[in-house]
Amino acid sequence: MTVLRRTGKRITVWLLLGCIILLAAFTGGSIQVYAAPDVAAPSYVVMEASTGQVVCEQDADTRRSPASITKIMTLLIVFEHIKSGRIHLNDLVTTSAYAKSMGGSQVFLEEGETQTLETMIKCIAVASGNDASVAVAEYIAGSESEFVKLMNEKAEVLGMQNTHFEDCCGLTDSEGHYSSAKDVAIMSRELITKYPEVFEYTKIWMEDIEHKTPTGSSTFTLSSTNKLLKQYEWATGLKTGSTSKALYCLSATADRDGMELIAVVMAAPDPKTRFQDAITLLNYGYSVSQMYTDENKDPLPEQKIEGGIEDVLYLTYEGPFEYLDTNGSNLSGIQKEISLPDLVQAPVAEGDAIGEAVYKLNGTRIGSVSILAAKGVDKATYKDYWKKVWILYLMKR
Repeated sequence: MTVLRRTGKRITVWLLLGCIILLAAFTGGSIQVYAAPDVAAPSYVVMEASTGQVVCEQDADTRRSPASITKIMTLLIVFEHIKSGRIHLNDLVTTSAYAKSMGGSQVFLEEGETQTLETMIKCIAVASGNDASVAVAEYIAGSESEFVKLMNEKAEVLGMQNTHFEDCCGLTDSEGHYSSAKDVAIMSRELITKYPEVFEYTKIWMEDIEHKTPTGSSTFTLSSTNKLLKQYEWATGLKTGSTSKALYCLSATADRDGMELIAVVMAAPDPKTRFQDAITLLNYGYSVSQMYTDENKDPLPEQKIEGGIEDVLYLTYEGPFEYLDTNGSNLSGIQKEISLPDLVQAPVAEGDAIGEAVYKLNGTRIGSVSILAAKGVDKATYKDYWKKVWILYLMKR
């Protein structure tokens, strides 16, 4: 019986080794096994910023109170309005009595006090000022409630299915104010990829602002709530949050060797654990992730076009191609195949999709980039055909 057991164990071992060898053959000979991150927070997600790909997650879709990481959406709406030209960094924002009345984290703005919009952004991004958040919301939308409508509309556009906001700062403990780790990562990604200038504020550790009121002037020091800025050398932001209901939350962003990761932690038991969990998650993300990038600068073939005022259609790539691998694959095996039709019929507008560049790893499709018309080609008229004939006639003389 003992001999049979030993024989069975040996067979199992050899079978496992055989599976590993076969797996290595199919994955380009590279296999790496990584232990799952050991964190205390019940909900977390790590996302790569440029692709939006999730590296790892746990309970990432559960709805939880987000506390002040709500302000990520507030900042997103602010930067959208700046980009559109509706507001400007040097605009003066006046604090209302309602904004002044906000509790929790604040920068102690007085009723009637004015600050530039840029100073208010610092108050939100660095010190998590609830009073500054409400003052900016009122400046943009007329009232906090109207601003919150903009926040929820944006959440819907971004596909944040487990999010609903009831205020602009996360101070409420209402059951109707919730988000999830994955949704927080989604809005964080939107903010940092569309408006990387936000890092000019989220990287600030300490900075003084001046309170100017009818009773006089005073200096107030903004101190970052994000201790990760001092604890993790690649940290760039983004936002902390805590209430008795939400416990301790964090959306942490980092940039290491050109790769940006977002680690969201929700409902951590204490502040120290919140930051340690984020470090663990970021380190895990960087240890398993490698990025393949093709800038698509190589020339494309000329495309034949029929029935147009031009005989040739010039092409361009829609943009670069990026692929995030978390399986330890040999990315040197990635191949690009250009797929174009034999002939295109005019008219063609600039930016029309003509074909695609398809990327494969070990024969498996991993993504594509559209190939577009670099400029439009109108449909030829009889006048155009006569012009072509006349040009050919002159060339033969």
